[in-house]
Amino acid sequence: MAEGQLLIPPLRPGAGIAVIAPAGPPQPGRLEPVEGWLRERGYAPALLPSCFGPPPLPFLAASDAVRLADVHTAFADPRFDAVLALRGGSGCIRLLDGIDGDLLAASRKLLIGYSDLTVLHALRDRAGIPSLHAPMPASDWGLPGAQPDTDALFDRLARGWRAGDLVGHVAPQAAHPLTHGGAARGRLIGGNLAMFCALLGTRYLPDVDGALLFIEDISEEPYRVDRMLTQLRLSRVLDRIAGLLVGSFSGAESPDAVLADHLPRLRCPVLAGWPTGHGQPNRPLPLGVMAQMDAAAGKLTLG
Repeated sequence: MAEGQLLIPPLRPGAGIAVIAPAGPPQPGRLEPVEGWLRERGYAPALLPSCFGPPPLPFLAASDAVRLADVHTAFADPRFDAVLALRGGSGCIRLLDGIDGDLLAASRKLLIGYSDLTVLHALRDRAGIPSLHAPMPASDWGLPGAQPDTDALFDRLARGWRAGDLVGHVAPQAAHPLTHGGAARGRLIGGNLAMFCALLGTRYLPDVDGALLFIEDISEEPYRVDRMLTQLRLSRVLDRIAGLLVGSFSGAESPDAVLADHLPRLRCPVLAGWPTGHGQPNRPLPLGVMAQMDAAAGKLTLG
């Protein structure tokens, strides 16, 4: 891959952004500012019907039919240059067998989101198209302490991503004790650990052979993290990846003891303490692109 090759094009001023709610509903007061936030950044937003409900179940933003239709509209309508998830939560996996795979494979539009969006990132990866694990408006934007993450997202959207770009690094003084090994190169996949594990045994799991797997999670007690890591081990995923990138685990008792039990057994390099996940910081992370991970130096470089 040539140095400087464009991997994810910039999102130019005035670009149309479709905002969809393929998972959970926004909390009260979190929907109204979204359009203004995007206009302030120079984009042309459109909030699609799934953002407005009504939720047929408390954890779903709208019916499966409405949410599915919005996914198709967002990727098919030429007015839109990118697709932004309103928030995560739960529900994306209910849509997988109804999504038009040919439509998604034909569209190069950037999908932006994280958490429950992990399963939609997997679809994009299977189509050979990059996506972006990044803060979402109803989950992160405007919250105390979240401004640096939001600024980092829009800065990178304006510049795009090229081969050779440094995605980020973990400073030596902040090196995680579970980091080990040297360098590894592979396609970045993954996201939320629970949602990635939910894809095991389905036809939607990304190709893990030689990949760099990123994991993070929220509100998962240590015994559940242990169960999911064991599931990855028993399914041989952890034997097949080239490297493991570990983001934040927040919202529950720390699973550090569980991670310390599992990660040193891995034969591949591990870079832990990566500043991406449900907590802060939550820096944007491209998925579905080739990257070089240098665990010893704490760096991740595209290409």
